Amino acid sequence: MTLILPLRKVTSVHKDVSERLKKINPSLAKQVRVVLDENKAERHIRGGMATKMKYSHLNEKKRI
Repeated sequence: MTLILPLRKVTSVHKDVSERLKKINPSLAKQVRVVLDENKAERHIRGGMATKMKYSHLNEKKRI
């Protein structure tokens, strides 16, 4: 039986912060995990705000 894992592209910075830091400094890794989780939870909101601004600027240009 062959196990096929999904491909996942991870930057070296992300790998350092999420995996290697646990071995080097576990307490710092916990703090970093909190920040990464917060960012992940909020990024869809920032994306929506950026899209809203983009289209509001386009609509302003059309009115002029």
